[in-house]
Amino acid sequence: MKIVEQIKLPIKKEMELFEDKFKDSMDSHIPLINRITHFIVRRKGKQMRPMFVFLVAKMVSDGNFNERTYRGASLIELIHTGSLVHDDVVDDSNRRRGFFSLNALWKNKIAVLFGDFLFSKSLLLSIDNDDFDLLKLISIALKEMAEGELLQIEKARRLDITEAIYFEIIRQKTATLIAACCGIGAASVGAEPNEVEKMRQFGQYIGIAFQIKDDLFDYSDTKIGKPTGIDIKEQKMTLPLIHVLNQCSKKEKKWLINSIKNHNKNKKRVKEVIAFVKENGGIEYTIDKMNTYHKKALTLLDSYPDSEYKKSLTAMVNYVIERKI
Repeated sequence: MKIVEQIKLPIKKEMELFEDKFKDSMDSHIPLINRITHFIVRRKGKQMRPMFVFLVAKMVSDGNFNERTYRGASLIELIHTGSLVHDDVVDDSNRRRGFFSLNALWKNKIAVLFGDFLFSKSLLLSIDNDDFDLLKLISIALKEMAEGELLQIEKARRLDITEAIYFEIIRQKTATLIAACCGIGAASVGAEPNEVEKMRQFGQYIGIAFQIKDDLFDYSDTKIGKPTGIDIKEQKMTLPLIHVLNQCSKKEKKWLINSIKNHNKNKKRVKEVIAFVKENGGIEYTIDKMNTYHKKALTLLDSYPDSEYKKSLTAMVNYVIERKI
C-alpha cells in the first residue's frame, strides 16, 4: 500500500464523503463552470491539505468531527485550487500534474475568472455558515500567499535574496496554506485559541520543510517530472544557492550571479552552477535546515496522547521530507 493511502486510513470514510461535499461547494447554474469543475475534480492530486484538516481535527478532539470540519476542508481546497489556476496563468504554464492546465484548454480569461469564482465561493461558504474564525485563518493565508509571490518576483530581479528573506518567502508562499489547514482543523472542532495557534505553527513548520525539499529536487539526479536546474533557469534563489553565495569568494560570487543573470538558459553553465553548489556544501546545509523544521513539527505533536490520528500526522510529517516527488 502506498504511504499516502496508509496515512489516509483513519480518515478514509471522511475523505470519501469530502469529495462529494467539495464538488457541491463548486456548484453553479452556469454550465461552463460545471464543465470546468468536472475537469478539475477528475484530476485531483493527493489531497494532502484536506487530510491535514481532518487528521488535526480528529487528533485534538479525540476523534470527534462535524460539518464545520468538512466546510473547513472545502474552504482550503477552494482557495488552493483557485490559486493553482491563477498560478498557471501567471507562469504561462500549459501543464498541471501531467494534464493540460485549465488555461491551456479554456484560455487565460476564463481561467482567471474561474479562479475568482472559487475564491468567491470560499467566502460565501464561510459567511453563509457564520464560520468567521475559519474565514479569518484562510484570509490571512491568501494575503500572505500573494505577498510571498510578489516578494519573490521583486527579489529575483535583483538577485539579492538573503537567507532570512528566503525563509520569509517560503513561509508566505507555501507554508501559510498548510498552516491554515492545521489551524482550521483545530478551530473547526472548537479548540481553544492557543491550541489553534499551536496547530497553525505545526503546519507552518511542515510547509517550510516541504518547500525546502522541493528546492532540493532542483539538484537531484533522479527524474521527478520537473527538469533539474529549472529554478536556476527561472532565476529563483533557493537555499542551496543562497548558502553557497554567502560562503564563496568575491570572484566565485561574481561568476555565480553572472551565470544566473545572463547564462541561465545555457544547459552547460546551469550544470556547472549545480556542481559548484554541491561541491561547496549547499546540499548538506539545506538538508540540515529541512531536518530542523521537521523536528520542530514533530515536537509539537509530543503533548498529544497516542492515537491513530497522531500516528498518521507523524507519518505525514516524515513523508514530506522523504518523498521522491
